Amino acid sequence: MVKDLFLMFISLLILVLMVLVGVAFLTLLERKVLGYIQVRKGPNKVGFIGLVQPFSDAIKLFSKEQTYPLMSNYILYYISPLANLFLALLLWMCMPFFSLMLSFNFSVLYFLCLSSMGVYMVMFAGWSSNSNYSMLGCLRSIAQTISYEVSFSLIIMSFLILIFSLNLIDLMKFQEYVWFYFLLFPLCLMFLVVCLAETNRTPFDFAEGESELVSGFNVEYSSGGFAMIFLAEYSSILFMSMLCSMLFLGGNMISLLFFLKIVFLSFFWIWVRGTVPRFRYDKLMYLAWKCYLPVSLNFLFLFLGFKLFIFIN
Repeated sequence: MVKDLFLMFISLLILVLMVLVGVAFLTLLERKVLGYIQVRKGPNKVGFIGLVQPFSDAIKLFSKEQTYPLMSNYILYYISPLANLFLALLLWMCMPFFSLMLSFNFSVLYFLCLSSMGVYMVMFAGWSSNSNYSMLGCLRSIAQTISYEVSFSLIIMSFLILIFSLNLIDLMKFQEYVWFYFLLFPLCLMFLVVCLAETNRTPFDFAEGESELVSGFNVEYSSGGFAMIFLAEYSSILFMSMLCSMLFLGGNMISLLFFLKIVFLSFFWIWVRGTVPRFRYDKLMYLAWKCYLPVSLNFLFLFLGFKLFIFIN
């Protein structure tokens, strides 16, 4: 029993390390792709074609002097980026494995609980700085995340009703012959847009607004604190790519194609950032409450009706 727990702990540690390495290369991919979209070269000096660039950035960020605002709530200010990264990495624990590492039956429930906890970390990060700008950034970010979490949960529930399970690994079994992408095409497109809004990415990056604002809720952070918020955001992007692949792109984990799908979906996040202009904030809220919420609810009732009809007959 102790050996099993030890092996599980080592496996989880390896998973977290691999996620962090994946995040490092995702940042490099983003800088390269955005470079080519803007007809310029991305990072290409550090190491062979810039492959060592993410690690040099990490060393630079973590070795810089840590500043803190004098009027800040010191403990919360320091803990919130750390807790944000911790929650983002804990999300990966529900990733299904054939070794049944932590593939528990309520993995989707675990994911929804943890992802909603991330909002509190953003709130603490913005409020504890005691700066008006970071407070405004965190309020916008919270309003956006909470609004889209409703549609996000309802869309996931539509998939769960079809498989009648809360375990992510069952999604793979039900998509053996046909992907859910072909059966639930509108929902899949909606889910991708909601994921963009959930991860605060362009065209919904109102919290950061990097091209014309300073930064948003993390405006007062520097060095390690900023790096942790950055790592948490990109870890969430990778996780959402994995979730999309599981939900409607087959999700066959023993296949190399599964990981290629994750890479393509991560590339899609970057592609959208390089090509789509920013949305307007009132339109974002309109889209969440007046478009996506009624449509996702109607789809939910439709699939509930299908299931009831099957059970009655």
